[in-house]
Amino acid sequence: DVHLVESGGGTVQSGGSLRLSCVASGFIFSHYDMCWARRPPGKGPEWVSCIGTGESTYYSDSVKGRFTTTRDNAENTLYLQMSSLKPEDTAPYYCVRADPRKPLVATIHDGPSEDNDSWGRGTQVTVAS
Repeated sequence: DVHLVESGGGTVQSGGSLRLSCVASGFIFSHYDMCWARRPPGKGPEWVSCIGTGESTYYSDSVKGRFTTTRDNAENTLYLQMSSLKPEDTAPYYCVRADPRKPLVATIHDGPSEDNDSWGRGTQVTVAS
């Protein structure tokens, strides 16, 4: 079974930083594109960032320049370093194993899918103004 366990969330002041981690198990981590998604209050899920098996990266316009995603294939771990946090970054953040049937560009274009992708349980990020 696929297991994705996020950690590192919390409450910070605007302008602060957090580092999220996601430990993966149950599959060959290095073989899969991985993403971070979030679900802002009252809105649908959105991609925050993705990293491909070749370590190409994607960032949404709202986080570009502030967030960095990396992966450690030896440790089966995905990271999201978040800096200059804003109140609008407040949301639960989810680690997602992308649908292996699609290339990363299609994953990004199609948006998050709880049916076709594999999701962790999430970690809450709250940014106080």
